[in-house]
Amino acid sequence: MLRLLAAAPAAWLILARRYGEAFPLVWIAGWTDYFDGYLARRFGWMSRTGAWMDPLADKALMSAIFASLAWNGEIPVWFAALVLGRDLMILAMAGYAVAFTSLRYFPPSLWGKVSTAIQILVAALYLMNLAGVLGGLEFWCRAALWASTAMTAWSGVHYFYTAICKLRSLQA
Repeated sequence: MLRLLAAAPAAWLILARRYGEAFPLVWIAGWTDYFDGYLARRFGWMSRTGAWMDPLADKALMSAIFASLAWNGEIPVWFAALVLGRDLMILAMAGYAVAFTSLRYFPPSLWGKVSTAIQILVAALYLMNLAGVLGGLEFWCRAALWASTAMTAWSGVHYFYTAICKLRSLQA
């Protein structure tokens, strides 16, 4: 829930170019993703609501951050479009499945989790660099951006392929 609530303030701070204030908010929100997953696995604290809210919160936060950074000209627009496009594709496929099939469980893939982790790293690196928290991060920002590009694209292809396979298995 914290990640979902953090999306709008993070976007507002980034759009206002208040990167020093946006960074801790995004950093804390990113760590809540890790702790949320850890606690769910460790203590079995899982719910149906949490199962669909967690990826939705991730998508909302990452989309808000990258759309804002792209609007400010800090990251390439194509990267923000890739992240948003992949997330919209996943949401559209899940919506189709819920509306027209018996599928109701859409577990995140390993590739999706890795993609989200690298996206959080990209956001943190760019915000640290823009806030002046650490100097000389330009190389690491670009390297993480390219790693995230590859993983976001791959996870999108994987989600699409997996969805098609699941839909075909329902027709068999």
